[in-house]
Amino acid sequence: MARAIIPPILSDAPLAPGLYVVATPIGNLRDITLRALDVLNAADVVLAEDTRVSGKLLAAYGLSAKLERYDEHAAERMRPRVMAKLAAGERVALISDAGTPLISDPGYRLVLEAAAEGFTVFAIPGPSALLAGLSVAGLPTDRFLFAGFPPPRSAARRVFLEEVAGVRATLVFFEGGSRLAASLADMAHVFGPREAVVCRELTKLYETVVRGPLPDLATDPAFAAPKGEIVVLVAPGREEEASAADADTALRDALTRLRPAEAASEVAKALGIPRRDLYRRAMTLKGDGA
Repeated sequence: MARAIIPPILSDAPLAPGLYVVATPIGNLRDITLRALDVLNAADVVLAEDTRVSGKLLAAYGLSAKLERYDEHAAERMRPRVMAKLAAGERVALISDAGTPLISDPGYRLVLEAAAEGFTVFAIPGPSALLAGLSVAGLPTDRFLFAGFPPPRSAARRVFLEEVAGVRATLVFFEGGSRLAASLADMAHVFGPREAVVCRELTKLYETVVRGPLPDLATDPAFAAPKGEIVVLVAPGREEEASAADADTALRDALTRLRPAEAASEVAKALGIPRRDLYRRAMTLKGDGA
């Protein structure tokens, strides 16, 4: 039997009634926060995606919270019971197998219904594979889109990838090991040679982070059927320069509302074209009766 981790001194402050959305470690058990331990220790019930997995976490810290299953199969049946507990003034904690609940895990409708009924919903932040991947990838983080798990079949997956291909942000996906190679191949087909990063087993013993162009990653034998949890991050595509036709279309529209100088300034900001060039073109279009 694994030896329990010696827990820190838990807070004896009373826990207010409500629903607590609690992040738990994605691998390394020492990534649990002190506040998360306080909530799990004081909660009247802990809703867990898999009670066996969550039971190991609680046991590691010497906690004996009451666990009840709350996954996609039990959600419809459990929500009325959870609402009744909240109405009775109980403290309910929601956790997933790993990471932050609701991030590709059950819980959205529970939070929505609890908030709609006027119950307080508390965020207990902590580990997240999404943010851990972004922090080590070396890709732009000022804007990112979390797209979750791609569809399992190639045709649907390519349609799904096409829908996000034009988003001007780093794209973040979760994927299972058995489908990783096929997903990377479809990403290379849709996104081209964009830089990408594959993160596997983040915070765990065999953590790996591999960077490279998508076509290279798609043919890497190490990704044929790897085990573990995987995050794939794809760099934003390069912006295409606006064509002269695009500039003329934008200028003609702007000239219906603005003087040539103002129209040139507006289009310059929108298309990233030097204002002086646009001003000359605006004067020409204005003279032609644009």
